Amino acid sequence: MFELHKPSLNWSMISTPRGYFNGTFYDTRTHREHFRRRRNVMGHPLTMSNVIQDSNTTQYHLPLENRQELQFDTIAKICWMDVKLVFQMLNATPRYIFSHRWGYKQNGQWSGMINDLHTGRADLGTNCLINNKERLDVVTYTDMVAPFRVRFVFRQPPLSYVSNIFSLPFSTSVWVAIFVISVVSTASLYLASKWEASLGTSPTQLDGSVGDALLLTMSAVSQQGCFFEPIKFSGRVMTWVFFAALMLLYAAYSANIVVLLQAPSNSIRTLAQLAASTVTLAANDVDYNHFVFSLYKDPDRVRIYKRVDPEKGKGKGQFYDINEGVERIRQGLFAFHSIVEPVYRRIEETFLEMEKCDLAEVDFMNGFDPFIPVKKDSPYLELMRVAFKQIREAGVQSALVRRVHVPKPRCASEVSAFSSVGVRDLKPVLLFMLYGIAASVAIAVIEILIFKLHRQRRFQLRR
Repeated sequence: MFELHKPSLNWSMISTPRGYFNGTFYDTRTHREHFRRRRNVMGHPLTMSNVIQDSNTTQYHLPLENRQELQFDTIAKICWMDVKLVFQMLNATPRYIFSHRWGYKQNGQWSGMINDLHTGRADLGTNCLINNKERLDVVTYTDMVAPFRVRFVFRQPPLSYVSNIFSLPFSTSVWVAIFVISVVSTASLYLASKWEASLGTSPTQLDGSVGDALLLTMSAVSQQGCFFEPIKFSGRVMTWVFFAALMLLYAAYSANIVVLLQAPSNSIRTLAQLAASTVTLAANDVDYNHFVFSLYKDPDRVRIYKRVDPEKGKGKGQFYDINEGVERIRQGLFAFHSIVEPVYRRIEETFLEMEKCDLAEVDFMNGFDPFIPVKKDSPYLELMRVAFKQIREAGVQSALVRRVHVPKPRCASEVSAFSSVGVRDLKPVLLFMLYGIAASVAIAVIEILIFKLHRQRRFQLRR
């Protein structure tokens, strides 16, 4: 018995002994594994379609594998390194073409790399995400070669942008304790001043009213002092103790405020929180970002899509190149949707150490790992699938990835740096001042009205 196969369409038929039958079948194959018997394709040319979107210089550097300009098209370069090893394992002649798009169906026609596979110009392509079900009609997927993630990358907004930092230094129990102590102090000062007023009065002495006692208490709370003061030893000791205790609390409060002004919030961790935030949303200006946002119909993703790419007449699309997008991330309050590996490479080159500590990611697509697409019904599918797995199991794939990819920057040490305070940081204080001014004006108007009413009533009584 003989086994017949052709390495390619233009190659002659090859026959190999499989065994013979003599009452019982005797297997004479040197290897029982199908891959080991047919892995040699006799130099048959196999073509890979490489997707390049960052720079045309990749067409020169990719075939040479010289590791130059790694900031451009890292995914395509890693895929080509792995695929070339597979071609060597299969004794195939490596060939390559380039495409500037991954491939999406428009008006019934495929574009980019998927079109190269569909029309037979290429046998396999750069690994891509399996998020487009229509592609399964023309291609099949083999194995993951160059892992990459598509995420929104941003810096967490400052804590002052999402919370009232002026209420955070102390816990609720401490605030309650301060309120209780202030009430007790006001009552004590009221009793002491009332006793002092019964013995005699002076221009700077408390007059024994609740208003004067409350004014002195508020002066102690705000560490501002007061013109009125007790004149007896007991009242002065009481006032000194209250001022000293609140001075220590004031020092702790001020120190915490300085820290909180520079602290990130960690308030955006999910897609819903990102959609509800005031952070500017944008995307890398490449073809997949002009298609993937419209594939989802849930409310959060639709809100994000409308902010990144508004309808005509409702604003300009938020699309930037890598350099500008990363610079806007550094400035803050900006989320950039892209393959994260080139973004992190640019971050390593441009960010200060303390600016790397609040980086965060949010996944928009919830996609699987990327896989190498192969032409549908390709006779070399199983051969390449086994070869890819052998490369991965031997550790060659992870070594190539680590040589080219840049992981998420690590925060070596959270070094405090100068941070200017903006109007938004002081929003609670400014609102408090406005409310106070409004309340004082309203009280003044009420006092004037009451005074005029009393004067008019006295005038009528005299008549």
